[in-house]
Amino acid sequence: MIELGVMFGLMGVTAVALIVKLLRRNRTENVDGLLIEQASRVQAHNNRVTYSSTAVHNPSPTARDYYRP
Repeated sequence: MIELGVMFGLMGVTAVALIVKLLRRNRTENVDGLLIEQASRVQAHNNRVTYSSTAVHNPSPTARDYYRP
C-alpha cells in the first residue's frame, strides 16, 4: 500500500513539475519574435514536404535522369 502511495506521489510531483515548466516558458510578446517564429514554422513545413520519405525515395524522373521505362 505504501508503494502505491509513493508511485502516485511521484506521478503527481512529475505532473506538477511539467505544468510549472510549461507555464514558465518564455513567450514571444513582440512582433519581431512572432515573425521569426512564423518564418521558422513555414521553413520547417517546407522541409518536411521536400525531404519526406516519399519525395526522397520516389522522385519523378527529370530530363537529366537516365531513366527509361
